[in-house]
Amino acid sequence: MTEAAAPSFSVSRLETRQGQRLYTLSLRAFEHMRVNVFLMVEGDPARPSYTALIDTGSALEFCTAGLLAGLEAVRRDYGEAWSWDTLSRIVITHPHPDHVAGLPFVRERTAAPIAAHALAVPAIEHPEQRQQQAAALTEQIIRELGVPEHDSFGTAERLRRRGQKQMLPCGIPVQTALQDGDGLDDRWTVLYTPGHEGAQICLRLGEVLLSADHLLPRNSPPLQPAWLWAGHGLTHYLASLDHIERLEGVEVALGGHDEPMPHWRERIAALRQRYAQRGLELLAQAGTPRSAYELTLALHPRLRPLQALLLLDQTASLAEHLALTGQLDEGRGAGGVRMYQTRS
Repeated sequence: MTEAAAPSFSVSRLETRQGQRLYTLSLRAFEHMRVNVFLMVEGDPARPSYTALIDTGSALEFCTAGLLAGLEAVRRDYGEAWSWDTLSRIVITHPHPDHVAGLPFVRERTAAPIAAHALAVPAIEHPEQRQQQAAALTEQIIRELGVPEHDSFGTAERLRRRGQKQMLPCGIPVQTALQDGDGLDDRWTVLYTPGHEGAQICLRLGEVLLSADHLLPRNSPPLQPAWLWAGHGLTHYLASLDHIERLEGVEVALGGHDEPMPHWRERIAALRQRYAQRGLELLAQAGTPRSAYELTLALHPRLRPLQALLLLDQTASLAEHLALTGQLDEGRGAGGVRMYQTRS
């Protein structure tokens, strides 16, 4: 492998008070996005008694190459004699392509049992059905968001292309379906945290919280409204923040992207404040009935094409939450467009 083609990865290590070693592998998941994959090792480094891989990265070659290189660095640089043959467990935090699409690549190398939330199991085992469902909903989504057939961002066509994407290359059987509060392998505590994804979990290991994409240090996670996908949306997301904030004894959160969060409670407070401010801004723009698309343009007058879908999703989720909490009235316009107006 030439230097130009060398996989992009970095490895960091954290040891829990119980002596478990948790390795964060930062990988390039997509061209402009990195993702964290975790390897937990327990017992004698020369003969580990338990090892677990949390998430698998994307299916792109540079990501799978980075995963292999990062795992080899754990062996070489940290002396952890883990192996694919003795891997004890694979856990998928949620079925998004940067976290689950590398699963078929991993499955070719290990027979370790896979665990995911019960609601994620169909998407992992039958990703083609999830894609078919998304494709079937696309025209309804375009209509209800109020997206015009032609705009300067190509929004309708981009929504159609998104509806054709599949989460992972092929289905993989899941051996363990998880629920909130489950204890997995007598080590992990499962916390169900819908919002960003309706089947997302966080995992607690002693004083460490693997917070997946629920709690991130730099960004608020992308949200779509619950009327589109069950378990998504801002209302679910804020309730899930409450769920993890009630935890006692957690000293650091490790998200699915970027750096550790030793001040994770402060991060939660900042996110709540940010959403409250966004809500006030949206209410100020909804004096007359407007669609999610119209509200997106009003809130983001300098909207760039690369941001259009993300901010449209976020605005639709925010409008839904404000309607559910009684701050907006929701009605239907021509063609079934969802229209929102500040409640007087």
